[in-house]
Amino acid sequence: MQQLNERSATANYQNFIDGRFVPNRGATLDVTNPATFEVIARVPESGPDVVDEAVQAARKAQPAWEKLPAIERARHLRSISEKIRASSEILAHLISQEQGKILPLARVEVNFTADYIDYMAEWARRIEGEILTSDRVGESIFLLRKPIGVTAGILPWNFPFFLIARKMAPALITGNTIVIKSSEETPLNAFAFATLVAETQLPAGVFNLVSGSGAATGAALSGHRDIGLVSFTGSVETGRKIMQTAAANLTRINLELGGKAPAIVLADANLDLAAKAIYDSRVINTGQVCNCAERVYVHRAVADAFIDRITTLMRATRYGDPLVDRDLHMGPLINRPSLDKVAAMVGRARDAGAEIVTGGKTATLARGYHYEPTVIVNCRADMEIMRKEIFGPVLPIQVVDSAEEAIALSNDSDYGLTSSIFTNDLNTAMRASRDLRFGETYINREHFEAMQGFHAGRRKSGIGGADGKHGLYEYTETQAVYLQHG
Repeated sequence: MQQLNERSATANYQNFIDGRFVPNRGATLDVTNPATFEVIARVPESGPDVVDEAVQAARKAQPAWEKLPAIERARHLRSISEKIRASSEILAHLISQEQGKILPLARVEVNFTADYIDYMAEWARRIEGEILTSDRVGESIFLLRKPIGVTAGILPWNFPFFLIARKMAPALITGNTIVIKSSEETPLNAFAFATLVAETQLPAGVFNLVSGSGAATGAALSGHRDIGLVSFTGSVETGRKIMQTAAANLTRINLELGGKAPAIVLADANLDLAAKAIYDSRVINTGQVCNCAERVYVHRAVADAFIDRITTLMRATRYGDPLVDRDLHMGPLINRPSLDKVAAMVGRARDAGAEIVTGGKTATLARGYHYEPTVIVNCRADMEIMRKEIFGPVLPIQVVDSAEEAIALSNDSDYGLTSSIFTNDLNTAMRASRDLRFGETYINREHFEAMQGFHAGRRKSGIGGADGKHGLYEYTETQAVYLQHG
């Protein structure tokens, strides 16, 4: 880990294939610190030949890995989580440097990753099949859960370290092997992860890492004939491309895509709690989280009071370079296109008649892709700002006259990942839970899922899900065995 931490911008990062680091044979990609604009590293742009090498290594290793008792596979997973905890501070600084995440959140990501691996390891003795009743005399029917084979995990840049575990841990504990493709924006933490894996006794080929762009490396991986499942987290546009590429081989897909999460604030809500929870869910990772609150529907009776509270919080937000400044609420956006996108969406909302209460422009800091925390009011359901994912520290607000109106507006969306409601009425909360058409609904709290839950979206927010028992079983396929006996 120390060697990795001390590498210069011209260091030769290498893919991790079949238990060893492989020298790069082709082009490289620059990795930039979004808080300083500095190129901090260069990594391989892996082509189809490198991807095939990684897939074949995983394919060769899979039969023996599947035969290993699950409790032994769990032991290997725990050895990785132990390494992560021992290097947590180095890892957090690396994540902050390449992604712009504030250090406290980077530390949470690292420790949560270790906890997640341990949680999935605990399923070793809990993977279950079924015994079914037969219509025949002297026959038993068994429904077995088996690994799919070689899986692929294609990572996003917003929680890049945790998403390695979210894809790797359930794959490995169920007997699969995996090839991970890191995000081209944030690959360095994945190389650090591979370095830790190399220090364990995990059999060669079980875990493999390749870096590169989506167009080159991602397409080669999702279109490979020997991949049994592609798990991807990212944008709807890229998810569509992965579906199209995987379709050639009828490869299974698991997609967590965009979100436009509504937060409903009713007249009987605790406004201080609602404002703080929505604020926390809006500025976390500079608003670059698929499940965070992206739009607010507030009851007219408390609209002014709520807007005052949320505006006060947004105005007090501290932002800057997370490795230089302390006590920050958020860092920069990931890159220039993201900054330009947020600025353009706010500009179009203003032109359409919305009012900027605070923020509304690119920050004047000397360096970094920073956008001011922004509150927008007088929004309407037909505005782009209320319908498309912002992925930045901008909160649009629309006033409503009833819970029914708020729920109807919430459901009128291409997305269906998360939602929330703030009310002190149990009946209202239960009706909302029934009527909101989202994979997750949070009541009187911020948007943030639990590892034992099931993080799954509807509509254009994705296919399949992650976490808990149901996320684990995404990495299995069933086999029915009919046993005729005396």
